[in-house]
Amino acid sequence: KGVVIRQRELTNYISWARCLYEADRGVGAPVNTSFGFDATITSLYLPLISGRRVILLPEDRQIEELAYLLASGLELTLVKLTPAHLEALRGLLGRAASSVRARAFVVGGEALTRHMAEFWHEQCPTLRVFNEYGPTETVVGCCVYLVGSDPDFAGDVPIGRPTPNTRLYLMDDARALVPDR
Repeated sequence: KGVVIRQRELTNYISWARCLYEADRGVGAPVNTSFGFDATITSLYLPLISGRRVILLPEDRQIEELAYLLASGLELTLVKLTPAHLEALRGLLGRAASSVRARAFVVGGEALTRHMAEFWHEQCPTLRVFNEYGPTETVVGCCVYLVGSDPDFAGDVPIGRPTPNTRLYLMDDARALVPDR
């Protein structure tokens, strides 16, 4: 689908993401998704505005090349992934997952399970895993949750709190606002 995004919305997303994901640290980020996928915004723009490298992976072998890159021990700034990517990488890397030196995994696109997040925390204790949620219309993400910041949940990882300059409205089936707890 085509979605019109205004520059100020993109600027807002990139500004907070640059700080939260510490985009000025590490060597850069791989682009392991199609340029038509909104998640590519994170992988492409954050390293560029932070003076870091963008590592373009071949589209026909992206997940295999990403596994190879992660196993290389290179300190990547961040890697933008879906939970399906995490599962595939788990299978491809196996025990080599403990050699991953990425600073952050930014996960979105579908529900992230606690089980999957725990695997990566066990293998890579210094890796920060963020669950980022938002439809394309919100420029990739409108809320974020740092996995591990609240261990009192089961099942899917929470989608988190609104990003700066963003408001979320939760409504019930009757379209009435749900009270904040």
